[in-house]
Amino acid sequence: MSGDMAISRRALIGGTGAAALTASMPAIAAPRTGKRPVDWVDPFIGTGGHGHTYPGATRPFGMVQLSPDTDNARWDACSGYHHDDTTMLGFSHTHLSGTGVGDLMDVLLVPRTGPIILDPGSLERPEGSYRQRFVHTDERARPGYYAVRFPDSGIAAELTVTDRVGYHRYRFPGSGHILVDLAHGARDEPDPASIGFDPPRPTPVSDASLRLIGRDTLVGSRRVQQWANGRVIHFALRVSRPFAEARFFSNDRAVAPTGEGVSGASLKAALLFPDAATGPIVVRVALSGVDVDGALANLTANGASEDFDRVVREADAAWDVALDGLSIEGASEAEERIFYTAAYHAMLAPTLFSDSDGRYRGMDTAVHRLSDGDHNYSTYSLWDSYRTLHPLLGLIRPERNADLVRGLARMTLETPAGPPVWPLQGIETHCMIGWHSAVVIAEGLVKGVPGLDAAAIWPAIRELAFHSEARGLRPYRELGYIPSDKVGEAASKTLEYAYDDWAMAVIAERAGASGDAARLRARSRNYRNLFDHKTGFIRPRLADGTWAEPFDPRALGHDTAHWRDFTECNAWQATFLNQHDVYGLIDLFGGDAAFEAKLDALFAADSSLPKDAPPDVSGLVGQYAHGNEPSHHVAYLYAYCGVPWKTQARVRMLLEGQYRAAPDGLSGNEDCGQMSAWYVMSALGLYPVDPVSGAYVFGAPLHPRATVPVGRGRSLVVEAPGISADAVYVQRVSWNGQPWTRSWIGHGELVKGGRLIFQMGSRPNPAFGRDPADRPPSFGMVGRSA
Repeated sequence: MSGDMAISRRALIGGTGAAALTASMPAIAAPRTGKRPVDWVDPFIGTGGHGHTYPGATRPFGMVQLSPDTDNARWDACSGYHHDDTTMLGFSHTHLSGTGVGDLMDVLLVPRTGPIILDPGSLERPEGSYRQRFVHTDERARPGYYAVRFPDSGIAAELTVTDRVGYHRYRFPGSGHILVDLAHGARDEPDPASIGFDPPRPTPVSDASLRLIGRDTLVGSRRVQQWANGRVIHFALRVSRPFAEARFFSNDRAVAPTGEGVSGASLKAALLFPDAATGPIVVRVALSGVDVDGALANLTANGASEDFDRVVREADAAWDVALDGLSIEGASEAEERIFYTAAYHAMLAPTLFSDSDGRYRGMDTAVHRLSDGDHNYSTYSLWDSYRTLHPLLGLIRPERNADLVRGLARMTLETPAGPPVWPLQGIETHCMIGWHSAVVIAEGLVKGVPGLDAAAIWPAIRELAFHSEARGLRPYRELGYIPSDKVGEAASKTLEYAYDDWAMAVIAERAGASGDAARLRARSRNYRNLFDHKTGFIRPRLADGTWAEPFDPRALGHDTAHWRDFTECNAWQATFLNQHDVYGLIDLFGGDAAFEAKLDALFAADSSLPKDAPPDVSGLVGQYAHGNEPSHHVAYLYAYCGVPWKTQARVRMLLEGQYRAAPDGLSGNEDCGQMSAWYVMSALGLYPVDPVSGAYVFGAPLHPRATVPVGRGRSLVVEAPGISADAVYVQRVSWNGQPWTRSWIGHGELVKGGRLIFQMGSRPNPAFGRDPADRPPSFGMVGRSA
């Protein structure tokens, strides 16, 4: 992932001083009633700092994410929007929520008055471009709706969506036009040394087309060679009244359409409305990953209504349903906003990527058709989301999660690249490390997701497990670790491949391949080959078996000029990356007391990092980094060495210190729902350290009472009598009226529904969870023998 290049902005010069449009917009910022979870959602949380979220309109897991773009290059604008920016390019239809790499931002619409301007300008030089100044006091956002008023032009814009169609409503003070910029999208960040000298690098569109259908419809397609290299997207745009004229441009030069269409790599079109001031103009834009006909069909199926306000109400209702059954009591207003916004963010991705007729473009680039009731999805940030997002959805939205898991299984059979790593719009990005789709599929098998055929999936998984030589798999199998002088990020890969082995063993067992399962379980302990007893750290190791030197547990590589041994973490964090064999890791340290002391040392360590550390390593408490995923389970490891009261204190500190009800309220990238899923799950007092095990380790609830649905009309109620700012320690637990001495609970129990009660106090109860028999399961064991 790219580093954070800070780019200064110059103030926007001038401005027309046009009077604000008097036409009303819905009162989105009205005082919150608190009657519905949707009322508390604040889409601006995470749009500042390094959160990388977008504030625009979308539906739960929807195909369209219609949102404003303020920038499309720097790392902190991966979502297209950053709260610090003061000018806006326009509104595009696809966005990534909280990623650390940029792509998408398809089909940019720019409402303008005055002459047609084709130059997008830049944050540093907005003068003379089609950018428009805006201020946050003129923005409104809630789930499924976004609005902004541009003070200089007087244009008011509103956005809403259906699952596959974006709706725009523009009000102009006079004549106006809508620029459609098909060349706009995420682009590589310019070299800071060249800013102000070299022209900005364009979005790498290799080919595109635009075509008119009558005087109210524009259709088009483009192929983009960005992060998801070679992805193709199609659209169909229809306006509520005919435009007087359409002008086409290629490489910013006017061109005459042939047969009402144009083609090229850098295309734009301007739709002119001399009568724009006579009433609002509604624009509907449907997307398809298959073809233009698919986009037109989606426009008919999902964008038939011309009533913008009705679609706003329907989007609001869709989010009402998505958040239905979630409730917290006794929380402050800020806590309400954080919790329900986190739940909202956890339902933005993966994103729908199949048409209304069931067609979709698969990972093999071929067009397939789904069975009735199934859906195809995109935007699986698996390196992040396997940890908490899928376990959370599997608990509170089991039907949706089952659809998502079946989609991964389908991809596993379709893709020539092997089990998915980070699929985006039918393209394998190969981003991050490991093959964590295997984890999500294995978890689905353990939790009884219907429609998963382990026997059908296993051959593709087995090819990866035993024959592929990609990304260091050959030395991993032959040496038992990946050598850091041969393969980049070798230490992290060794650890994450070990966890994938654990997951693949579950799939093998369910497929009837018991021998393969045994081999994989044994191999999942390869992490031990990187543990240095002398230093007490996981360390990079060379091909000849020696430890890589020099060694600094804060460093990401032993030779920063040539090697990076870890993936977005260092030895401090990677030492605790083990999720499936925690008792084996404890034994390497020499027992419970030594392991507890090492965890204490992690949280107490100096928080400084070397200069080459990526900005993803953030939210530091000691060397624990909550802003990035490798640390997310670590606070819960205290339960495995018999001191869960330390987990309780640490988790409360993280809940209160790493999240705020503000644009910069996330301590790191949202990463397609993972940061938020951690918050929701931890606020309930639960965490899936090893998702494949089906166990949730107890932390401590954040609120006196919380209720979540668990499927089939059942609910889980979590109560915490005695809780307060000081009373963060669990004294005892009961489940459905019966005493519960374990410091964990299984998925099979929770989905029955019922009442989980944590009696809280201001002092630790060292006896709770201390007995080895009451500790969480690991490597197939429940607790461990005394």
